[in-house]
Amino acid sequence: MTKYLISFPSDAMVVADGELPAVADAAHAVVAQAKAAGVWVFGGGIDESVPPVLVDGDGTVTEGTYPQTRRIEGGYTVLDVPSRAQALEWAAKIATACRCAQEVREFAYDPES
Repeated sequence: MTKYLISFPSDAMVVADGELPAVADAAHAVVAQAKAAGVWVFGGGIDESVPPVLVDGDGTVTEGTYPQTRRIEGGYTVLDVPSRAQALEWAAKIATACRCAQEVREFAYDPES
């Protein structure tokens, strides 16, 4: 099986006032389906109120991040599925629940993970 990252940036999800509970319920239903199917690895949203930090090999902590990743935000799901086609099917379910398009990326195979 292959792991896939399915994600979206925060500003892609535009929800009308009062509809967020319905979106959350729909998203949680997809999570439950993925868990029941045995493909769920991880999911969650970045807490954008907590600033990122860089941790160096010697343990030094510096506020900020790499310039190219300063805008990592939004929601992330990692699924372990047998095919790209199945990853795209799950991405469509998540897109419907979250009411926004999803980006799909494949993790490189690592026999140790």
